[in-house]
Amino acid sequence: MKPRASHVSLWLPPLLAGIVLLALWQSAIVVFSIPPYRLASPLDVLHALVRERAFLLPAALHTGGAALIGFAAAVLGGALLALILASSRWIKAALYPWVLALQMVPVIVLIPIFVIWFGSGPVSITLTAFIISFFPVVASTTLGLASTDRGLLDLFAVNNATRAQEILLLRLPSALPHFLTGVKIAATLAPIGAIAGEFLAGTEPNTLGYLIIMYRSMGKIPEVFAVALVTCLLGFLFVGAVQLLTWLLLRRWHESAIRAE
Repeated sequence: MKPRASHVSLWLPPLLAGIVLLALWQSAIVVFSIPPYRLASPLDVLHALVRERAFLLPAALHTGGAALIGFAAAVLGGALLALILASSRWIKAALYPWVLALQMVPVIVLIPIFVIWFGSGPVSITLTAFIISFFPVVASTTLGLASTDRGLLDLFAVNNATRAQEILLLRLPSALPHFLTGVKIAATLAPIGAIAGEFLAGTEPNTLGYLIIMYRSMGKIPEVFAVALVTCLLGFLFVGAVQLLTWLLLRRWHESAIRAE
């Protein structure tokens, strides 16, 4: 009975909060007489979601594919760069400020540059998803690699462990929770980056960014909200996959996963 009660306690509070928010949303429209061209009702959004499903599903697949490629590249590239930064204090001092500088450049400035270099279309969209997801992985993983317990490092040194053994057997497992935290943040950002790229660098009609532009220009407000809902669900799918991976990798030894169970 206890595990079942624990699972209920996980999904019941957000479900109740969601019902309350929907009720407040509908009540605000009625009480303040908000016209439908400014704020669609939850029921109108649901109808739009069903009515436009033939367009929304292919668009979600296209946008999700670009976001997934950019996200995967950000995870691999970010982890590799973090290993390089953690390998030497001098390398970190030389390169990390430039990584920060790249992150500080607004993505809305980078997208036109991508278009100049690679043209409008999937490549620029994927690069946008990559660049917006890259830094959280680098920052979290670098922090994890640099936060290895000093006592364990001394123990490895006393036992004449090589640098490769120290990294593979100590630093990487120790940094894994930090790495997964960065990956989770990147998972929330990748779909946002893909849609931002579709706004400014996309020529593909079957994307969520294109649908938002089209529905907005046609004054179809419920459809715009339906696209926003699909985008949110896409983000939940990414984060849910990372959350499952986190549980699988940490559930047997890390305190955060053990307590969650």
